[in-house]
Amino acid sequence: MGDYSKALEFYDEALIIDEKALLPNHPDLAISYNNIGQVYNNMGDYLKALVFYEKAHKIKEKALPPNHPAFA
Repeated sequence: MGDYSKALEFYDEALIIDEKALLPNHPDLAISYNNIGQVYNNMGDYLKALVFYEKAHKIKEKALPPNHPAFA
């Protein structure tokens, strides 16, 4: 546990695949951004985490209805 650099490596690879395979506003792309944000959050790099959380949130706003549980 705590191997954040390895986690980022795998999440970055997943993001590259998602960006090629999915539409720009696909909810699964938001999951990838959120996962990367979580790693940065766990590392204490809150500014980088916020960048990825905001990307995820923007996608969710476009792709999901306003009452979706993802906004709770």
